[in-house]
Amino acid sequence: MISRKEISEIKDHLERAQNPIFFYDNDADGLCSYVLLRRFLGRGRGVAIRTHPDIDIGYVRKVQELKADYVFVLDKPVLGESFVNEIKGLGIPIVWLDHHDVGEKYEGVFSYNSSRNLKRDQMAEPVTCICYEVTGRSEDMWLGIMGCIADNFLPKFADKFSVEYKPFWGTKKEIKLPFDAYYKTGIGLLARSIGFGLKDSITNVIRLQNLLIKSKSPDELMGELDSGNSFGKKYREIKTKYQKLVEKAKKNVSGKLLFFVYSGDLSISSEISNELCYLYPNKIVVVAFDNGGIANLSLRGSNVKGLIDKLLPEFEGASGGGHPDAVGARIRSKDLDRFKQVILSEIK
Repeated sequence: MISRKEISEIKDHLERAQNPIFFYDNDADGLCSYVLLRRFLGRGRGVAIRTHPDIDIGYVRKVQELKADYVFVLDKPVLGESFVNEIKGLGIPIVWLDHHDVGEKYEGVFSYNSSRNLKRDQMAEPVTCICYEVTGRSEDMWLGIMGCIADNFLPKFADKFSVEYKPFWGTKKEIKLPFDAYYKTGIGLLARSIGFGLKDSITNVIRLQNLLIKSKSPDELMGELDSGNSFGKKYREIKTKYQKLVEKAKKNVSGKLLFFVYSGDLSISSEISNELCYLYPNKIVVVAFDNGGIANLSLRGSNVKGLIDKLLPEFEGASGGGHPDAVGARIRSKDLDRFKQVILSEIK
């Protein structure tokens, strides 16, 4: 968990930053984290990171181009020594907010991670939740809720949101789990829509950032979904493809495992696996986006991190990590069939 002392330190960093750059993971938690800090501070630029597992050294050029005096990294479990050393060489402080239990440490980086010092059965708050605690702006509660439920987390302020934004929330009987809110409510629809929006071009992602920075309420954002602008068009385009892929994936259930492989021009394995896990909570879900050489995997299920930690060393060049019940991994495409068989034998 993040302590009050750490919250105060993060605020101090923000106040000292006159021209910060915010690097954030390319998902709703990362985007909402950036927007919360940007609306609070009133300055700074946001850049979605699309490289895995670390931050490509090429992003250092953005720091130089924008003449940034502070670097904030949001929701990235691995920074990479090369990236850190280049930024340190420029004499620029790095503030790292994260919630992944990966044990990565970098000398000279101001690190704040909610996965530390957790009590038994506690979940690490996503970075959106940390940023909402830092900023404390009630008018931004809807942004805080979007990022949290997209990362399968119900924050303490969910009850307050359910009262103040009733049209965007269900009843207590309906909303018992974070993904109940994500898949069954208006605010969940918006959270899914911005996740789709991040799949667009860099130019349109910047437009989405600016839209969220300027929007005064979830009603304004909801009105954009049926519009002719880039955000509305991309949402409708991806929604159609996404629904078709989910329906195909449902046909791949076998015992305790749902293993689905697809290819094409759209990498949304994380989004697909989340919904499948919600629909099939007692199964191990593996969704693989196969580009013909490397397959990006999203795995969901009880203690699935322990499963891949055990199995990945058997596969040359494989990597992966994440949360106890939700992880991402990369393996060679030619190893997909063997990977499936190994999982099947392990979970029988």
